[in-house]
Amino acid sequence: MNANKRRGTAFETSIANYLAVELQDDRIERRAQSGAKDRGDIAGVRLNGHRVVIECKNQSRINLSGWLDEAQTEAGNDDAILGAVVFKRRGTAKPGEQYVLLTVDDLVTLLSGGVQ
Repeated sequence: MNANKRRGTAFETSIANYLAVELQDDRIERRAQSGAKDRGDIAGVRLNGHRVVIECKNQSRINLSGWLDEAQTEAGNDDAILGAVVFKRRGTAKPGEQYVLLTVDDLVTLLSGGVQ
């Protein structure tokens, strides 16, 4: 496994572990890659019983629109209520201090508790 893959895997694992602890849900875990119909990097995240897809990015080059498109496609593949991107914040390895990217529509879904 090359260094970039290792960094990505370590980042995904740290985010999954952090979410599992903070949300007190042992169903949350890093998801194995599934090819063309990818369903995100983190499995088991729920919003009032609805699936949430989380795509993780630990890359030096930022591609917000591409990443968001990927998360939304993966949310569709997983029949999820929304797709969000968690991406690396330079200068800190603390999972809770990383960035989250989503659309305003997904923010509304999140703030309304998944009820629209």
